[in-house]
Amino acid sequence: MFTTLGLFDGVPCPQGTQCSLVTCLFSHKTQASNPSAAEKRAFSSVESGRPSKRLKVENSTLSSDSSLNPSTRAQAQERSTNPPVAATRLRQQSQSASSGVSKLSSISRRVSPPPGRTESKATSQGTGLEAAATSLERASSQLPPRKVPKESLNPRMLPKAPANHAVRTAILTKLHAGMSALNEKLAKDKDTSNKCFVLNKNELVTMALDEEEKVARDNPGVYSNVIKLRIVKLTKMAMEEWTKEVMAHLNSRYYKIQPLEPNTQKLSKPINTGLSPKEETALAVALVTPVVGLEEFGYVTKAPTAAEIETAKKGVVESKGWEKCDRCGGRFQVFPGRREDGALASGGECTYHPVRPMYPPRKKTDNVTGAQEAYFPCCTESMGASSGCTKAKTHVFKVSEVKRLASILQFEETPAQPDKGPLDPISFDCEMGYTTLGLELIRLTAVSWPQGRDILDVLVKPMGEVLDLNSRYSGVFPEHYATAVPYGTSTTIQEQNGKDTKPLQVVDSPAAARSLLFNFLQPDTPLIGHAIDNDLNVCRIIHPVIIDTVLLYPHPRGRLPSRMSLKTLAQRHLDRDIQMGGDKGHDSKEDSIATGDLVRVKAGVIWKRLEAKGWKFQNGNLVAPPGQDIQNIREAAQGTSGPQRKNPSIT
Repeated sequence: MFTTLGLFDGVPCPQGTQCSLVTCLFSHKTQASNPSAAEKRAFSSVESGRPSKRLKVENSTLSSDSSLNPSTRAQAQERSTNPPVAATRLRQQSQSASSGVSKLSSISRRVSPPPGRTESKATSQGTGLEAAATSLERASSQLPPRKVPKESLNPRMLPKAPANHAVRTAILTKLHAGMSALNEKLAKDKDTSNKCFVLNKNELVTMALDEEEKVARDNPGVYSNVIKLRIVKLTKMAMEEWTKEVMAHLNSRYYKIQPLEPNTQKLSKPINTGLSPKEETALAVALVTPVVGLEEFGYVTKAPTAAEIETAKKGVVESKGWEKCDRCGGRFQVFPGRREDGALASGGECTYHPVRPMYPPRKKTDNVTGAQEAYFPCCTESMGASSGCTKAKTHVFKVSEVKRLASILQFEETPAQPDKGPLDPISFDCEMGYTTLGLELIRLTAVSWPQGRDILDVLVKPMGEVLDLNSRYSGVFPEHYATAVPYGTSTTIQEQNGKDTKPLQVVDSPAAARSLLFNFLQPDTPLIGHAIDNDLNVCRIIHPVIIDTVLLYPHPRGRLPSRMSLKTLAQRHLDRDIQMGGDKGHDSKEDSIATGDLVRVKAGVIWKRLEAKGWKFQNGNLVAPPGQDIQNIREAAQGTSGPQRKNPSIT
């Protein structure tokens, strides 16, 4: 039946009080407005067994069921003698009953009745029903009712689907069938403690759609393999494991309960070089890579002259502040010192992709089917499909030209400190943020090597006005500056967001941070870093003795500028997960320690090679075998002789 249009709402019903329709086209307001007539019609229908017309307002509490007990009849008689009092009392009872039923129905959606007991049988008992509702309420821990969307078993639309619609539909159907089998098995299980994890039809469809969509987004290149393995796993899954998966799905989708963070991180495999810390320090000279000849890749070996700096300054003035955005590639104008209206940059918002595109591996059938398009992992969109998936308030830029870097802050060589003698190697890492002067230093962290002991960790106030702290990668947020204390001030542990933290110390400029780092260096002290050219350039340091993990662990393609990421190297060689903070960004202390540990792993490999050639340690000092000189240690470690290659690396 279609719903009425209300054209006859003002016309009295021809049948009057004798109308037996549940939904009538005509009006019954006149009859319902007379309490005595309405009551007589209701009770006459009860006595005769004929269903009565559903009344409105006060009369809506009367049931059309003919099996009224004596207490209900007494209440009806009381209402006929005193209509206002009876109507109020019946309305209160109706509200309490309806609230109890709604509570029970919300709980029953989460907890199914035990086997052998039907819902109608359970609801036919008065006080027993209330007791059951109370016990079910306690069992459900007062969780809110689930709002389950009604979806069909049809794959959800994605910007870049890993397969065509027919393939995804077939896979989704099999995935749903595997989940349904486990759900039915759980429903028939005699153990009633897990009945709350039995899903209804709509919940099963939603769970299957969620899982298929997640695999399609996160693993588009191996979508088919991953989802097929998942289907096979479902056929062999135990009830205990299935219950855990259902609980995780319900918590994440309906109750928005975040999983608990583990108390301990994944333990990385221990590093055993077979050497003492003193011996490892002595072996560091075998890991040093000369940077002469690598200037084209960003390694600075000589400070720009005054004439070059003057040329760079003149070019900046003539450009009138126009720069190329480092994120979206667009042109914009920057205003150091702010424009008259207070703006730091033009161009409005910046729309970009926060990660680099991924290129699917080539296949032998690409010449027939065509190569797969490169896509952005952040949103699975193909290159050129959109301008970006992330927005920032302003455009930003980066300065790479050495003479222009020197025009902002001149490079400085590591000074000699004869009174301090030889110093232990240092592993350091820098974090950068975007300002009106380019990419500037905002945090510097240094630890000792190989112990990993804290040496220096400071925030740095940049020279230009901040455009973007680049917190997604730097891990530095405005609140770090708000809580920071001047360098040299004693700090105490404070509580922030339920965690005990120690505020960072802050220095006034990158030059001040560089001076602090120089206190722990000699010109011959090995300085360790990953892609260390970026860290040295942002600090404006020229250091002759460096150990760069980019050169120790070259990219499979072999030559610069191709580089392996620190996160990948840590996973592969240390069995350690780093940079897992997500939007919280990187931790420069974690990165500097991981970089130092990568050097230790390589030191163990190099020592085995040297030991086989007759090298040894005496009193912690490295001694060359007869016929060789300590100056040739790098050639002996690499297994090569003659001049160094253009892109030297220890493999």
